[in-house]
Amino acid sequence: MADEVVYPVGKFHFEVSWEEAANGSIICSEVSGLNSTIEPIEYRDGKSEFFYPTKRPGLQKFDDIVFTKAIFEDDEDFQTWHDTVATEREEYRDTVTIVLKNEVSEAVISWELQNAWVSKWEMPDMNSSASEVSIEKITVVCENIVVTPGG
Repeated sequence: MADEVVYPVGKFHFEVSWEEAANGSIICSEVSGLNSTIEPIEYRDGKSEFFYPTKRPGLQKFDDIVFTKAIFEDDEDFQTWHDTVATEREEYRDTVTIVLKNEVSEAVISWELQNAWVSKWEMPDMNSSASEVSIEKITVVCENIVVTPGG
């Protein structure tokens, strides 16, 4: 049996979806901010013979996640979710799933953003002398990220 060559997975083939999206999934050009930090807690007992504190893991925090995409005709997914957060205070949270895929479109890993909601919506700048694509961004906050290998 020959040794199989294993290549790292590219970061350019992914899918973003949430329950309230009109078409189930959203065509995004970029997702950034999938980060987790566990805050350290420092403690030093007053009777301790050492001059340095001990450190223990504290609260886990997640960075804001930013989704970037081009605007298409009849494309209102970001606006709809933003408006839901702004007006429907009871039903504004959603589950967002980001799936990284390999070259044959098989899921490699997925990130599930739990209790996520839109905190910022950035519309494109307008410039009549430019021939650029209109880009919009939403920033999403969440309470937890569940990572699943294999999608």
